[in-house]
Amino acid sequence: MEAQDGARVRNEDVPPQNQDLSFLLPAVTAFLSEYGWYAAFTCVGVYLLLQHLRKNRSTDSQSSPVSTSSQDPDSVVRRQVALEASRRRMQEEQDARAAELRERQQRLEEDKRRQKIEMWDSMKEGKSYKGKAQQSTEEATSSSSLRPKTDKKPLRNSGYSPLSGDGGGTCSWRPGRRGPSAGG
Repeated sequence: MEAQDGARVRNEDVPPQNQDLSFLLPAVTAFLSEYGWYAAFTCVGVYLLLQHLRKNRSTDSQSSPVSTSSQDPDSVVRRQVALEASRRRMQEEQDARAAELRERQQRLEEDKRRQKIEMWDSMKEGKSYKGKAQQSTEEATSSSSLRPKTDKKPLRNSGYSPLSGDGGGTCSWRPGRRGPSAGG
């Protein structure tokens, strides 16, 4: 027992050491001086990645609060049938529009062909084909477009030209002739 008491006395005589983390300071300082920027960019990247994943998870949970495994199979089938019917209806509308466009293009091509034939016939007879061509194009444009014709205003108003100075159209200065004078 005395040996045990002596061991206790020796342990009690030794002053307790400060058990802080000061021994890590040189190692951390050396690491940050070598790889500080890399560590900072890595931390920012991880933070942004976590924010992005958190946002995606929250939108997924809001859009489908009920999991697909707990849905009623009949409602899933009904939804798929309705979706297929909607797709079929939209496809039929698109096909009808495409058929109308093809028909309209065929009519225009037929009109152009007819105009060319008329021009050729009038040229054979020795008549002027420009008058008829202009009349037919005017008829085609008047029937196809309902917009009223607007008068185009001239770009230059009151004769102003920035190259002639601050006057207007009444400026009479002109640059002199090049070369030697004609005096003697």
